[in-house]
Amino acid sequence: MNMPSLHYPVKAMILAAGLGTRLKPLTDVTPKALLEINGTTLLEMAVTHLANAGVADIIINVHHFADQVIEFLEKKKNFGLSITVSDESGQLLDTGGGLKKAEGFFGDGLPFIVRNVDLVSDLDFHKMMDYHVLHSPLATLAVRNRETSRYFLFDDSDLLAGWTNIKTGETITSRESNGEFRKLAFSGIQIINPKIFPLITEDGKFSLTALYLRLARSEKIICYADNASKWKDIGKSIHDLNDN
Repeated sequence: MNMPSLHYPVKAMILAAGLGTRLKPLTDVTPKALLEINGTTLLEMAVTHLANAGVADIIINVHHFADQVIEFLEKKKNFGLSITVSDESGQLLDTGGGLKKAEGFFGDGLPFIVRNVDLVSDLDFHKMMDYHVLHSPLATLAVRNRETSRYFLFDDSDLLAGWTNIKTGETITSRESNGEFRKLAFSGIQIINPKIFPLITEDGKFSLTALYLRLARSEKIICYADNASKWKDIGKSIHDLNDN
């Protein structure tokens, strides 16, 4: 079932350049984006998730077996959408560097969606975009109450305040709080204001997490409760490729 269309032409980016090391040996011969669940690739699922919300203009970054992804899109005739490929074959730029490379794609001044390829979700982009527009942050991060090793930390105003790895004990604090931080797990989906681009001083390979933690010291980065009925991180195990 299609979700309601977004109020204006929203652009999106699918992060699909990763090496998929956690999914070896499958990714020794196939890019993570082209792994299948019940005969449908993760990339097609991600594109369909966006298209069902009315997103018709998408950029996809590629690196690992980039030619396979490009050939797949050509075979599928870009699913009838306007799809641009951001080719990182020469250097894997991580999530932050990949976004920076795609800056020119987001020249309309409107908020845009960024979505990881290696997740299955039915999150309602319409509701999330309404929330983002209402609160006008630099970025809105979809988060869930779920067990993981790494969490974003938010204060009682829903502002990003830090990050922690409960396995290693590493904690990064971006802002102080009088109360306890809430630990929430990132869902791999975010809405970003293009005003972020002039604030990016990093070059080359860097993560969006590191960028957000730096910017959160002075900028408004908020969380959005992801209550999607369907959500699965496919990057954790090859066993996750089978529906339960």
